[in-house]
Amino acid sequence: MMTTKTATISQVHTGKSDVTRLVKAMTAIAWAVLGIGVLLCLINISHFSDKNVGLMVGLGFLVGSVHIYVIGTAIGLVHARLHQDGPQAPEDDSNSTT
Repeated sequence: MMTTKTATISQVHTGKSDVTRLVKAMTAIAWAVLGIGVLLCLINISHFSDKNVGLMVGLGFLVGSVHIYVIGTAIGLVHARLHQDGPQAPEDDSNSTT
């Protein structure tokens, strides 16, 4: 007889350390991609043209590194905002006098 392990939704929890680790990993990846992009651009700068594939790939890496960093930072900020305070009650403007 084979048994399986089950988990309910309430048991599945992503902690702050998981998101922090993800943000740090994406930041490290963004720096690595930036370094590769700078290296490719410097190696292929002699023939500055849009037909230079190495230079264009290097520029793509530079742009991609910024996107990776921004996405990682946004994930961290959204997660921090979600866990900053509990849900706030909406203000009731019906009693205000204008």
